[in-house]
Amino acid sequence: MASTIPDPHPGTGAVRQEAPPPRPPSEKAGRVEAHGIDHIPDHERHGSPRQLFSVWAAANVTYLSLVTGGALVLMGLTLWQALAVIVVGNLFWLLTGLLAISGPAAGAPSEVITRAMYGVRGNRVNNAVVGWLISVCYFALNLAAAATAAFALVEMAGVTANTGVKVAVVMVVAALTLTIGVYGHGMIMKLYLPITLTLTAAFAVVAVGVFRHTDFAYVPAEPLTGADLWAVLIAGVTLIGSGPLSYTTSADFSRYLPRTTSAKAIAGWTALGGFLPGVIVCSLGALAATAVDMTDPQAGLRQLLPGWFGPILLLALVLGTIAINALTAYSAGLALQAVGIRIRRSLSVLADGTAAVALTLYGLLASGFLDTVSNVLQLTVVLLGPAMAVYATDIVLRRNRYDGRALMDETPGSAFWYTAGVNPAGALALAGGVTVAALSVDTLYTGPIAHALGGLDLALPAGVVVASLLYAVLARGGKSRAPAA
Repeated sequence: MASTIPDPHPGTGAVRQEAPPPRPPSEKAGRVEAHGIDHIPDHERHGSPRQLFSVWAAANVTYLSLVTGGALVLMGLTLWQALAVIVVGNLFWLLTGLLAISGPAAGAPSEVITRAMYGVRGNRVNNAVVGWLISVCYFALNLAAAATAAFALVEMAGVTANTGVKVAVVMVVAALTLTIGVYGHGMIMKLYLPITLTLTAAFAVVAVGVFRHTDFAYVPAEPLTGADLWAVLIAGVTLIGSGPLSYTTSADFSRYLPRTTSAKAIAGWTALGGFLPGVIVCSLGALAATAVDMTDPQAGLRQLLPGWFGPILLLALVLGTIAINALTAYSAGLALQAVGIRIRRSLSVLADGTAAVALTLYGLLASGFLDTVSNVLQLTVVLLGPAMAVYATDIVLRRNRYDGRALMDETPGSAFWYTAGVNPAGALALAGGVTVAALSVDTLYTGPIAHALGGLDLALPAGVVVASLLYAVLARGGKSRAPAA
């Protein structure tokens, strides 16, 4: 039995059954999504993979992308080195696209599909840590980014952003975000195309202002060389790559597509939707850093743009962050259900938002924002890199064949019960990848491997390679493989 309570149809108090005919997609945007982590039947599947482009594009035109792009130059890279790092780091969107193809195949979200990798019980632990905890941390981090832009907007309106005002602003931004997350998939598909178009127009103006002032020959006063340069280049790729790696849940947004939808189209539109804005917005941050001090990105950008555009830019930054956080809140709600807590998806989203708001207020009022961004993003790859590697490897091994209905079965008789509810292959591969990554990281702490290499942080490539290889070897054993659909 699936650990979810589908939201009731308004006014009926009854849960959704598979028998009634599907509602037109346009009606779904204004109604709270009925499905949680339960299986999506074929007669409710609809849409085109092209819709995935705007979903991911809207979520990646963000203030955080500007910050991380500018941070690469602040770390000591030349402009062209920073731009190369941005392109390489954003190539991890290809993995996000690969994971998305499992949604229509199973008719289930990522949080359920991963039962195939970790077993019914093992997947609850996976969702508690890699799914829910990491999602809430990213929610808080992005909410803090949106809030800083909103604080500046409030100051422009003549209101002093004291502690009380800051708390109120965080609550308002969180409420707007959670509204989209609560209404769910239909609302996301309806809103994200106009959000993408709006943000594209705003950032086109930003691009013009930034290009006019960019020093395309920028080189830091003391250019990095040798081991120091490689350490920063790899750290930069990790910083940028942490964005796409955080979306081990991309099947959540593709699962309503018909099962016959082209896998190449799903992977392509998902990856392109993240890659293009990721490269463009991060690059704008790096280009701006050659002309102004990006330790305070808002103040720096205002020096490059016409005065009248300042409030519009801030609104765009807030809107973009709301878009990305709505996706994060949506997936975090599904993860909470997949942990085994019997709660409606809409209520689980609200629970996630409450936790994220608390973390956000702490981050804004008690710690440095830029330091928090860098440390959190680099540290999460210790978990997220191996987790994505296991998921991607499983898709390849199974040739993307998943039995969605069988995945709903959480009883000991389930095909995905494995050994005492745990798939040894997935558990050992993830543990091995995370261990090697932790030994190789150099961020909040320096692992022994990184220390031996003079601070060279190989956590991302080491964790991904080890987890993938371990899973590929271990999953070929009899008890570690459930039958494909």
